[in-house]
Amino acid sequence: MTRIVLAAAIAAICTAPSFAQSTTGEPELIPRDALFGNPEKIAVQMSPDGKYLSWVAPLDGVLNIWVAPADDPSKAKAVTDDKARGIRNYFWSYRTATLLYLRDTGGDEDFHVFSVDVGSGVKRDLTPYPKTRAEFVQGSHLHPDHVLIAMNDRDAKWHDLYKVNLADGKRELVQKNDHEIVVYFADPDLKVRQAQKQRKDGGQDLLEPDGKGGWKKVGDIPFEDSLLTAPLSYTTDSKTQYIADSRGRDTAALFAIDVASGKKTVVAEDKRADIGNAVLADPKTGVAQAVAVNYERSEWKALDPAIAKDLDTLRGIGPGTFFVNSRSLDDKHWIIAYTAAEQPAVYYRYTREAGKGGKIEKLFSARPKLDGKPLVPMWPQLITSRDGLTLVSYLTLPPASDPNKDGKADKPAPLVLLVHGGPWARDEYGYIGTHQWLANRGYAVLSVNYRGSTGFGKSFISAADRQWATTMHDDLIDAVNWAVDGKITRKEDVAIMGGSYGGYATLVGLTFTPDTFKCGVDIVGPSNLNTLLATIPPYWAGFFEQFAKRVGDPRTEEGKKLLADRSPLSRVDAIKKPLLIGQGANDPRVKQDESDQIVKAMKAKNIPVTYVLFPDEGHGFARPANSKAFNAVAEGFLSQCLGGRMQPIGEDFKGSSISVPDGAAGVPGLADALKTHTQDVKK
Repeated sequence: MTRIVLAAAIAAICTAPSFAQSTTGEPELIPRDALFGNPEKIAVQMSPDGKYLSWVAPLDGVLNIWVAPADDPSKAKAVTDDKARGIRNYFWSYRTATLLYLRDTGGDEDFHVFSVDVGSGVKRDLTPYPKTRAEFVQGSHLHPDHVLIAMNDRDAKWHDLYKVNLADGKRELVQKNDHEIVVYFADPDLKVRQAQKQRKDGGQDLLEPDGKGGWKKVGDIPFEDSLLTAPLSYTTDSKTQYIADSRGRDTAALFAIDVASGKKTVVAEDKRADIGNAVLADPKTGVAQAVAVNYERSEWKALDPAIAKDLDTLRGIGPGTFFVNSRSLDDKHWIIAYTAAEQPAVYYRYTREAGKGGKIEKLFSARPKLDGKPLVPMWPQLITSRDGLTLVSYLTLPPASDPNKDGKADKPAPLVLLVHGGPWARDEYGYIGTHQWLANRGYAVLSVNYRGSTGFGKSFISAADRQWATTMHDDLIDAVNWAVDGKITRKEDVAIMGGSYGGYATLVGLTFTPDTFKCGVDIVGPSNLNTLLATIPPYWAGFFEQFAKRVGDPRTEEGKKLLADRSPLSRVDAIKKPLLIGQGANDPRVKQDESDQIVKAMKAKNIPVTYVLFPDEGHGFARPANSKAFNAVAEGFLSQCLGGRMQPIGEDFKGSSISVPDGAAGVPGLADALKTHTQDVKK
């Protein structure tokens, strides 16, 4: 009887939306395939010698690497033939006509590094060892035939460092990791210069080789600086080292260190935002030439007058943001990716001209199917939390709410609070398919950089220490109240959605604040913080103290209690709003059991839930077919809850591995779509 009553109550909530769907004057319904299906061309790059262009594009429906002569893109050919998950992460080595790419199996994140000779087509796994997660460390134009790769085939917790010969794939041990090294830093001569080791207090020791086969400590990175401070690179002559450093300050700045004297000089800084993640360096000398500062939006700042005119010319592409994907070694050609909220990535070749702005040539659009579609702007917002923190946030409004596109809501709309993962990551301005999809369906979308998000200084990160489900969640609630007060939405018409930590925040929203949100969509979110930390991948051993000090320490009784208190699983009884859960069966970070646990607990208490499971996915849905399939389910779920527009599921399960162990009847059309669907599992 309880299950029937609760199901009826949820149905009443979902089928009586306060925002009626208009039958006239609506913008074109953008097909999900245009938003989430395979892109046409992405990740465009140029080989260091300038002879080749490369990109990722579908081959028989699966993303693969294509290569063309730089002067004739029409002669492109696929140089990989992956038939399963596809390839997304690749880069050029300095060996002539040799590409490197990464691939895992079914989303397990045990990445191997492969090479491919674009002339002969010969492919080689450079890390062909069982149960190995390889990490690319360094390549150099000074040693084009070799690269440094870290591998953990000897000890799953700790990576040894190898020099790998690209000609034959043979590896040579450079550093056996007997000292629990977390990360190695090498110079362009491929010599290991420094390393970092995690301490029990959460800080890190900065080490250098002692010349006797061991290490000596040369620096200290306190716990509060550990997420922002790290060596970055060396100049080609190895005389200067660059480091991102927040020690003695709040935001990380870019510093140059004279290796001989140890003198440290500030190269770039910003009191609002951290610097260090985006540094543009001369491809031959390694000298830093520009940095990107990203507070509300990413902005390039020239350090070298020699490229100031180039940056000015590139700003002329449009009002959005641009990134330099690659530069030829002679620095005559750059590949540029430009994006804006209303513009998916467009790729350009930029040919430099000495002393003046160069020539810009358009190459490709990532998603030309979206050309001319009713995409909408994104508006940066500064929201003040209840205790005075500034939360840099991003608002996207549906056309009906903001017909003149001035960023001000003319009337309220149902709102989806879209929470980023990490939590040590951030939201930023630009084209985001999820924002455009939801806005096109009639929802306002709000993404919030809650405390703990990176990019805004160490005090902003530290404000979130051991604050999961408390002040971190308060920030999200404050953002919702801001939207309600601004008449962007009404308090009874807000949903919460997110992946990873964002999925956890969704579960917290429906358990800790059960009256705030009308429904929730959780994607790979942990439900039990004790089991989450008990099952992290072994190669995260060097990061464990961060979890213990920033989330809670499962090694102590006090810590176990805190983690249990902050776990949504402990408050399942409070759930009274509709919940959709999406999970990848091979997720190495948030194991399937995190979703299984809360689904089982909800079923035991007769609380309805819809659970979507993909057997060939990991931490998120990487295959476009699976992403599109899940979003088809989420669209029906949100439409039933908030009253937005809905494209029928139609053919959007085709090619996906979707399964729905529980609750298919809870989403319109889902049960019927599954009856005719044949799972397509690809690992």
